[in-house]
Amino acid sequence: MADWWSYSLEDFLLFSPRVYWRMFALHNEAVWPLHLAALPIGLTLVWWTARPRPWSGRVVAVALALVWAWVAWSFLWSRYATINWAAPWLAGGFALQALLLLGLGAFGAGMPRVVPPSVPRVIGWALLLHGLLLHPFTGMIAGHPPAAAELFGIAPDPTAIATLGLAVLMTGGTAAWVVMVIPLGWCAVSWATLHTMGGPEGAIPATAAVLAVAGRAWPTTNARKPL
Repeated sequence: MADWWSYSLEDFLLFSPRVYWRMFALHNEAVWPLHLAALPIGLTLVWWTARPRPWSGRVVAVALALVWAWVAWSFLWSRYATINWAAPWLAGGFALQALLLLGLGAFGAGMPRVVPPSVPRVIGWALLLHGLLLHPFTGMIAGHPPAAAELFGIAPDPTAIATLGLAVLMTGGTAAWVVMVIPLGWCAVSWATLHTMGGPEGAIPATAAVLAVAGRAWPTTNARKPL
């Protein structure tokens, strides 16, 4: 048993950075032109969050559920599983998140009901807009080709980060924390993978997770009433 202490994260990595980023390029090529639908869906979520209607919280939850289900099947199950034996389990986590969001939309109050002007509101919007608009450029800044860009609704990281942003913006108590559990878990997995490969990108999901927890725990006046 003492031999286990001699192992590091690098010993469990099943692929090289080149193979990892090539996987994103192949995935983007395979699912094109769905990228043209992913961005409008994301911007629609932003609009319904900024201009909430009595029904918009439920629609946002159901739309997110479909996005998580798609990423679970198209990327984790069908693509990532070819290089990582743990990917089917990760796909199961994404599928569970889709079911949670679907249940929240169909039987709960939906999401989000935006918190009043406050630190959590700034954090929530920052995470949401990063996941939707900025995350695809982080890989290119780190030196990866544009073909390997990670987009909301296509790749897991921006999908999880945008979902964390929406959860921070929710005024509900328990439901918001439940929505955050699996995205936070994915951020931890992504950080471990990227950190093990020696890339600076690992700081992004790690920072997003820390900010989401801080934003969710930050007190706001008359904003967080339990469901």
